[in-house]
Amino acid sequence: MVLSGCGSKPLSDQNVLTNAKESKTITWGVKADTRLIGLIDVKDGKEKGFEIDLAKAITKKMLGKDAKAKFVTVTSQSRIPLLKNGNIDAIIATMTITPERQKTIDFSDSYFDAGQSILVKENSPIKKVEDLNDKTIIGVVGSNSVENVKKFAPKARVLQLPDYAQALTALKSGQGDALTTDNVILAGMAVNNPGYVLRGKAFTTEPYGIGVNKGQKDFREAINKALSEVEKDGTYNKLIMKWFGNVPGFNYKEVLRHD
Repeated sequence: MVLSGCGSKPLSDQNVLTNAKESKTITWGVKADTRLIGLIDVKDGKEKGFEIDLAKAITKKMLGKDAKAKFVTVTSQSRIPLLKNGNIDAIIATMTITPERQKTIDFSDSYFDAGQSILVKENSPIKKVEDLNDKTIIGVVGSNSVENVKKFAPKARVLQLPDYAQALTALKSGQGDALTTDNVILAGMAVNNPGYVLRGKAFTTEPYGIGVNKGQKDFREAINKALSEVEKDGTYNKLIMKWFGNVPGFNYKEVLRHD
C-alpha cells in the first residue's frame, strides 16, 4: 500500500480536493507525444496542447487564478497505474470513457468527443477500416483502438507499440499498412507528416473523460463544475479553435460546445 508523504493515511483514503485546495495545485497526467493534444516542446521543454490548456483552465476555475497545474508525462499504458499509485491527481490524456475502465477509476463528464480513424500513406489503396482484413494495423499498447478495428476487420494482423512516436515510425518504415487511434490524434500526425492522410469516416465514438480515483466524489464533481464553466464562458471553444481550427480534413466545428 502506498503511503502519503506525511506517512499517515494511505492515498486511497486522502481527500484529493482538500489537498489540492491546500497546495493550490493539481497534478495532471498528460500525454507528451501527441501533437495538438499534449506534446513537449523541444525549444523550452514545456508541455503544450489542447489538453494542457484545458487542464490549466480547469485548475484555475477550481482553485483560483493563482493556482498551478503541474504535469506528469503518461502513456496509454502507465496513466491508470500512476493515478492509482497517487503520482498524479487526475488523468487528462486522450482517455475514452469505457465500462471496463469505469470498474477501476471514475471519470468526469466528457470533455471532447473524438472518433477513431486510420492514418495511411497518401497513395495507399486502403480507403476505409474494412479494407484492413489481411493487412497489418499498428496500434498503441493500453488503448482500446486495436480491439475496435477487429470488429470491422477481424482478419487484420496487429502490431502494438508502447507509444505513438514508435507507432508512427513503424508505419513510415512499412511495418504496417495503417495506424489507428482517435482522429484528433491522427490529425496531429498528418499535420506534421506530409504524405500521410486520414482515411474513411470515424468508425467509433470516443468520449474523452478526466480520470480520477474512486472514492473522490467531491473532486470529480468540482472538475465537472469547472468544466461546465469553461464551456459556458467561451474558453473551451477558443481552445478548440486555437488547436484544431486549421487542421486539413478535420472539422473543428463538430466538436465545439455551446450553452
